[in-house]
Amino acid sequence: MSKASVVIVSPALADANNGNWQTAWRWRRMLAANYRVRIASQWPDGDAAAQDAVMIALHARRSAGPVAAWARAHPGRGLVLVLTGTDLYRDIQTDASAQQSLALAQRLVVLQERGPEELPAALRGKARVVFQSSPSRQPLPKTDQHLRAVMVGHLREEKSPRTLMDAARLLKGAPGILIDHIGAVLDPALGDAARATAAECPHYRWLGGLPHEAVRRHIQRAHVLVHASRMEGGAHVIMEAVTSGTPVLASRVPGNVGMLGPDYAGYFEHGNAGALAGLLARCRDGLQDAGGPGGGLLSRLRAQCQLRAPLFAPQAERTTLRHLIKDLLEMP
Repeated sequence: MSKASVVIVSPALADANNGNWQTAWRWRRMLAANYRVRIASQWPDGDAAAQDAVMIALHARRSAGPVAAWARAHPGRGLVLVLTGTDLYRDIQTDASAQQSLALAQRLVVLQERGPEELPAALRGKARVVFQSSPSRQPLPKTDQHLRAVMVGHLREEKSPRTLMDAARLLKGAPGILIDHIGAVLDPALGDAARATAAECPHYRWLGGLPHEAVRRHIQRAHVLVHASRMEGGAHVIMEAVTSGTPVLASRVPGNVGMLGPDYAGYFEHGNAGALAGLLARCRDGLQDAGGPGGGLLSRLRAQCQLRAPLFAPQAERTTLRHLIKDLLEMP
């Protein structure tokens, strides 16, 4: 029996190297044993489109055209819509094309456990939570002489990079804290701000965009990952840190709480650079105790992340994803 064909529509392709592309690439690999899978930026995309049994569309607004085309060609059949942070926390509130995508899809996938709360009540029955995954890695050796923090995210307002830069200025002259900031410039003003911060604060380094493997190594070397975003659908970099044994300091926004849990001890209010600086200082002060039982904030964060790590295991994501596709193919 031939395999059913699945098309993953992603507005971002390999050259973007962002979360949407990472999701599309990983899901293609996870489904390949059971289905014929390809990634496209549009649909229909040629002769292969005629054989497609299921569409997985990433982004309600940016994939609205392909979603509508699929619904016209295959009404009521096999349409999964994966909701990003800008979908959940902005576009579906105001954008008509994003709202139409919600209505047309048979399943709405959210990438963290708080996501369904943002959907209209009438549509929550279509929602499925699929935690994304990352293979676990061993933490790399870390010094106890200073704290190394890393933030990963292209320089755009949604990632709130100025919160980290402002925290770096507040920590200027404070010993024992080194900050690496990784991300390509998407907003020229933020690139200028990163360069100015690096010139003013020797303990802050802006490293620009780096290949994914290099980013993973930086995360493994760091004592903490900083994630300051104002909106998130389910950040790849959080699960990559957790599965590398690196605790996270995160803005208290729903997408981050949905990844790390409501009782996590490493939150700061979004945009509060002073609170972030305070958490970094507490982690530095606890370095000597971090390896001991219950010693310091850093040790507590590490233990809490270890409890969340099974949610981000590849086998868990693969199983949930395959059940989702099987369910759609068996719909009448």
